[in-house]
Amino acid sequence: MAFSSFVCLFLVGFLVFAGKLLAEMPDSDDEVPLEMEKKELLGIFEVMGALLEDSDWPLEHPQPCTETQWPGVQCEIGDEDPPMFHVTKIHIGPDILTPPCKSSATLSESLLKLPYLKTLSIFSCFSTSQVTLSPKLFGALSSLEHLALVSNPTLSGEIPSSLAQISSLRVLTLSQNNLQGKVPSKIGALVSLEQLDLSYNNLSGQIPEEIGGLESLTILDLSQNVLEGQLPSSFGQLQLLQKIDLSSNRLGGLQHLEYMVADSNPIKTEVPNFVGKLMNLKTLSFSECGLIGPLPNFLSSLKNLTALSLSNNSLTGTVRPNLGTLPSLDLLNLSNNQLSGELTLPEDFIERLGKRLVLRGNNGLCTSNPLNKKENISSHVIAPLCLNPRGPRDDQTLAGEHPTESERVKPLDQDPVQESSSTGSSWSHVKLNSFGFVFCFLSMLL
Repeated sequence: MAFSSFVCLFLVGFLVFAGKLLAEMPDSDDEVPLEMEKKELLGIFEVMGALLEDSDWPLEHPQPCTETQWPGVQCEIGDEDPPMFHVTKIHIGPDILTPPCKSSATLSESLLKLPYLKTLSIFSCFSTSQVTLSPKLFGALSSLEHLALVSNPTLSGEIPSSLAQISSLRVLTLSQNNLQGKVPSKIGALVSLEQLDLSYNNLSGQIPEEIGGLESLTILDLSQNVLEGQLPSSFGQLQLLQKIDLSSNRLGGLQHLEYMVADSNPIKTEVPNFVGKLMNLKTLSFSECGLIGPLPNFLSSLKNLTALSLSNNSLTGTVRPNLGTLPSLDLLNLSNNQLSGELTLPEDFIERLGKRLVLRGNNGLCTSNPLNKKENISSHVIAPLCLNPRGPRDDQTLAGEHPTESERVKPLDQDPVQESSSTGSSWSHVKLNSFGFVFCFLSMLL
């Protein structure tokens, strides 16, 4: 009994001692307080002071990374010992209403005191005082990944070539400003760049050939400038490009285009209107592009066309008979769409193309002539007979069987466009291979 009492007293004493010991231990956060370097803190005060109307910003946000944060400033903890906060993002825009930009707003070179800055985005700030981009400034921001200076009407001058030194840059948006001069050729050194938007400025001259060095680029927008000359052939190196907009410039040269092959790109619109202005086209292929709507009438104006493939899309309506008036057309592949109605192509045209006329996979399409019985024409090429000529076809108005799933046409890359002897010449100016980009860019170019 005495022994058990001793044990209890011992345990109580131990717990009291341990509790007192823990209470006296300093909290880890108090022991190693997270701070900012004085130089970096002064830098953010000077940068914001040059931009914002409120001169008391440093007093209201003495610790912009901790207790007195501002929505436009973000920080991250570095890997130093002891760890410290660093400013990594500055954003000023219409989504942050107070304090507003002042009329004399400028871009302070104190940004150089923020070496960890990853994102700088300034929207609708420079509208009164003239502001230019300092070459010294941007060449030194080695950690910058996202630079967006947008809708600043008094931001003028040239795009500094020193931007090309920021190898980490992934997004460069300088749209809706008043920038002049040429697109710097050194910009091609930004191998990590994924988005380049220089639209709505006053940029002039030619698009530099070096732009083909932007091997990671997915979006390119140079619209609404005064660029001129021909498209650089290096565009063919931009294998990851998904969207390109060159509209409202003074670019030329596309009228000489002879071959346009843009298969397997997510265009998902009607056949682009600019195609109707490319009178020298010999080969046109938009297979597997998600095209919708009817076959455009302007296709019949492309008198030099020898091969046309719009297979594996969602085109609707009828097959226009004026396609049969194209004098040089030697291959027409409209398979696997949603075309319907009676096929009224000229009989001599159908016989001339023979098996190079591919229409299978359009379950609403039919013909009033038994052309599939001719020796040079396959039953997989010509649609079944119509029971109700001149009218749309459905499952009850056709004789013959529909093609089975196994009979559907292979993608065009397994059934390639065959060129006639008249198309053996080399491409004259620009060769657009299947390098993933959306053809929204040419709707206003020609």
